[in-house]
Amino acid sequence: MPEPIYLDHAATTPVRPEVVEAMTPFYGPRFGNPSSLHRWGREARAALDEARERLAGCIGARSDEVFFTSGGTEADNLAILGGWRARQAEGRNAVVTTPIEHKAVLGAVHQASREGAEERLCRVDANGIVDVPSFDALTKTGVALASVMWMNNEIGTIQPIATLAGMAKERDVLFHSDGVQAFGKVEIDARKVPFDFLAVSGHKIGAPKGCGAAFVRRGTVLESLFHGGTQERGKRPGTENVAAAIGLARAAEMACAEREREVSRLRGLRQALEKGLREKIPDAVIHGFGATERAPHIVNVSVPGVDSESMLMALDLQGIGCSAGSACQAGTASPSHVLTAIGASRELVIGAIRMSLGSMNDAKSVERVVEVFAKLVAKSRGLAAVAS
Repeated sequence: MPEPIYLDHAATTPVRPEVVEAMTPFYGPRFGNPSSLHRWGREARAALDEARERLAGCIGARSDEVFFTSGGTEADNLAILGGWRARQAEGRNAVVTTPIEHKAVLGAVHQASREGAEERLCRVDANGIVDVPSFDALTKTGVALASVMWMNNEIGTIQPIATLAGMAKERDVLFHSDGVQAFGKVEIDARKVPFDFLAVSGHKIGAPKGCGAAFVRRGTVLESLFHGGTQERGKRPGTENVAAAIGLARAAEMACAEREREVSRLRGLRQALEKGLREKIPDAVIHGFGATERAPHIVNVSVPGVDSESMLMALDLQGIGCSAGSACQAGTASPSHVLTAIGASRELVIGAIRMSLGSMNDAKSVERVVEVFAKLVAKSRGLAAVAS
């Protein structure tokens, strides 16, 4: 069998060797607790501070605006729940978001709703782009916080974050963006875009799972989710994972340094993949295809009459790894809330397959994926015809 092809980089990425190398000393001789005052602690503290400074530099932030977390989900929850709770005294009760957010965002918004918040959902179009007039109308009065993801993890749509964040700022509405998929794929600069919160996850950019960060603009009100310590300036108590922070900073620097070149490479592969699929399967539907700005690495395709579960199993048997959407939804019977929200038919929703490109892919692997995918579709349709 040919070499396996991993096409699920939007779910997770392999840890880069340079990241492992940077982290390794902090599992050995440099093991100190950064809260300790002796030499081992001071050494760990210096390394942690340096990692914070380096990560901040990747997003145009100050070092005291970066808080290390266990990942993107915690960063999303810290911003949404912490920001919303902190503004209750001001009489601002509503939270504005979209129906196509990652479950980490929607789950946090739902929790705020259980605590008394008013949920307001913006309209999105058939390509998953937020309707700006809808956002405008929903943020006019009584809003504590708005949250719109930078790049959709299922269909790759890129939102007009600068426009939305600017509108929020004019109304004194806190603005949060889940930047987990976007980091390393688009420019993210806190000096240019007035977002108040940003979530980053390490394992999407070649760092280990279980590490991430929250950007919190200086002066922004925020309640901590955890209690019991002064670490991370009291906003995220608990002994810091120094090795993970080092790894995240190293991966972030590499992703930012390589961004333009890698985005160009991935976009070329994505276009070749989409072209091949559309040529060999003319009725294939690529979700979000009509969006002006799209992720360079995500292709979400549905083929009428072909369900994703059997297709994913068949692809896996051929050594090709894809997903049916967000990895957080894997193993559930629920159809994609993203595709449902953009108006895709049930047939297309249950047949959707996400292919996400990355460091492990090249032109030859794309050619093979197109060939195998088309053959499996033909086989599936042939069996269906016989059965009928």
